Amino acid sequence: MIGVFDSGFGGLTVFKELIKVLPEYNYIYLGDNARAPYGNKSEDLIYEYTRSGVDFLFKKGCQLIIIACNTASAKALRKIQQEYLPENYPNRKVLGVIIPAAETVWELIKEENKQSQPIKIGIIGTKATIKSKVYEKELRKKTDNLEIFSKSCPLLVPLVEEGWTGKRETKMIFKKYLRPLKEKKIKYLILGCTHYPFLLKQIKQIMGKTLIINTPEAVAIKTAEYLDKHKNLEKKLIKNKKQLFLTTDSPKEFKNFCLKLFKNKIDIEKIVLK
Repeated sequence: MIGVFDSGFGGLTVFKELIKVLPEYNYIYLGDNARAPYGNKSEDLIYEYTRSGVDFLFKKGCQLIIIACNTASAKALRKIQQEYLPENYPNRKVLGVIIPAAETVWELIKEENKQSQPIKIGIIGTKATIKSKVYEKELRKKTDNLEIFSKSCPLLVPLVEEGWTGKRETKMIFKKYLRPLKEKKIKYLILGCTHYPFLLKQIKQIMGKTLIINTPEAVAIKTAEYLDKHKNLEKKLIKNKKQLFLTTDSPKEFKNFCLKLFKNKIDIEKIVLK
């Protein structure tokens, strides 16, 4: 079974792409909506919240967990991989969303990197993700011939979760966030938050010819590649095409949000994380 953990609704965009690319597997999605958003929490608290979610999913039988939250991937993933897993589940895996996006950019700029001019890349995300500089660190592992411009967009997650994606006010806020990046004439824009694909249409309208790196799509493709390389893990995964949705808050509100992405019948349970 594959687990997908997020601080709330945003990881559903990753979940949708995983099901599209890898439909045969059983999945559990866990949204920690009661404690969302993670983006304004301390690093210690983000780790504890993420660890409790990961622990719950492993106890449910998951062999592989995707942390579908940029903030948790930036602030908690490394510690979970280096400390929590070896002590508790040494034969299971936890992956994040940042490296797949970075790898996608590396593949796109491979030829351009032979040029002398630096490649301009923009990143938008929560305050915690942008402050961590985790994308910059990953991107520069392959080349330093980059100009990276980061912008925190703290109002976008609440606007998405309130269903304000098409509102005039949202568009005005979006333009204010994205205008500095557009003026820099960036070639690539990484969506450093899994809520942002809900705003993909507006982003494309504002950014014009800038190539958008849609993190959920990158995660799904890279997960498929990962399983192809790790056959021992892949063989442990159940393939009955079953999906279970879990939330730590209101199932009704969660279901209403799910229906924006999933048209089929959805089973949702409310759980408590310790």
